[in-house]
Amino acid sequence: MTTKHRVAVAYGDGIGPEIMEATLRILQAAEVPLVYDVIEIGEAVYRKGTLSGIPRDAWETIRANRVLLKGPITTPQGGGYKSINVTIRKSMGLFANVRECKSYTPYVPSAYPGINMVIIRENEEDLYAGIEYRQTQEVTQALKIVTRPGAENIIRYAFEYAEAYGRSKVTCMTKDNIMKLSDGLFHKIFDEVATEYPGIRSEHQIIDIGAARVAAMPERLDVIVTLNLYGDILSDIAAQVSGSVGLAGSANIGEDAAMFEAVHGSAPDIAGRGVANPSGLLNGAIQMLVHLGLGSYAETVRNAWLCTLEDGIHTADIYRVGLSEKQATTEAFTDAVIERLGQKPDLLAPASYQNHPIDVTRRTYPTQRKELVGVDVFLDWDEANRDPNVLGKRLEALSVAGLPFATLSNRGVGVYPGGMPETLCTDHWRSRFLSDNGAIHFSQVLELVARLNDAGLDVIKTEHLYNFDGEPGYSLGQGE
Repeated sequence: MTTKHRVAVAYGDGIGPEIMEATLRILQAAEVPLVYDVIEIGEAVYRKGTLSGIPRDAWETIRANRVLLKGPITTPQGGGYKSINVTIRKSMGLFANVRECKSYTPYVPSAYPGINMVIIRENEEDLYAGIEYRQTQEVTQALKIVTRPGAENIIRYAFEYAEAYGRSKVTCMTKDNIMKLSDGLFHKIFDEVATEYPGIRSEHQIIDIGAARVAAMPERLDVIVTLNLYGDILSDIAAQVSGSVGLAGSANIGEDAAMFEAVHGSAPDIAGRGVANPSGLLNGAIQMLVHLGLGSYAETVRNAWLCTLEDGIHTADIYRVGLSEKQATTEAFTDAVIERLGQKPDLLAPASYQNHPIDVTRRTYPTQRKELVGVDVFLDWDEANRDPNVLGKRLEALSVAGLPFATLSNRGVGVYPGGMPETLCTDHWRSRFLSDNGAIHFSQVLELVARLNDAGLDVIKTEHLYNFDGEPGYSLGQGE
């Protein structure tokens, strides 16, 4: 007897109930072994005073089932209402966002008929950690967080996804020519993980040229894996060029939980009219089946949907005179997909998925030897016409034994010793003190900071400088 998977289902708002009903009808007709636990989240819950939009009983069901199929949600404007997607992603540790970008020409017009690309974006770290500070009158700072576990999770998932969906290449995009430690770590882990998947080609591209290629030649790309900010930007570029956003599903994946939905929103303006296209949510549900290891069922549903497109049975949003055979209601489109279960498309590439769950298990690594070798002391200093030579000489005189002054930089550019007078300096300075004889003690850092403070310098922040297995864990300033 086939094991049935329990799935939490939220019908959502606007057109959500219509497209969810259509999707569940198709899954039932395909005899997919699922059991549904329906929960209420979204606009009605917001209106009852729950700012998260998710009541306690819904949380209990989501946490018990670990898989959520969600219709689009309407978040009321103002009033402190929280995005349900963000809340669920962060609360359940859903580290991977998966966006499909595919054309279905000639049945759905597209400027890029060969596009068949997936963007897998890290969901929790990077600049989206939201750690920001105002440190002086002129300078704010945002911390870019990249962790080994976070980077490996998303990268390994990208390769597992490629295997599960029969794809041939994974492209990593970073800016590690500039951010050599943070983006450099992501690239390094990508190269390490890629060796475990010899059947899948791997490549790295710098994000600026990579984004240009997503916009200008997307048909050359297959699976893209990247950091949070870059992935957010690339997803919007890809959505713009594909021309089929309304047909796309989206997935948010964690180590032991996942959420699946359509890319599009709740479209309240057409709710209740029977014209909504269920394709986006249906494709999200197909991603859910592959995630659960039900690849053969996913193939059956996907191929039936592709046959429906090929036969020209289209809802109003994709109906085109001369291309489509019939303008179908939501119900008629659903019926057409069900009628074609068991068929395969003639022109569009048929679906082919693996029949085991995608592995998202974290790996462990040996502990590295960590040594404190220096400190960066950040100062708010606006004296002597901001002459770095004046400040640099003061800092040299304030060094402590074994921890001499090394360099002074401003906005990442070295300005003393040996700086250039043309360099624009703000009131925010990084002074680096670096050991001249291996590891130092924390007491030396405390002595240094106390000495700077006693000298009347405004210490606003410190960053410890470490070596890991002898390799520096800090970047050099420009010109250093």
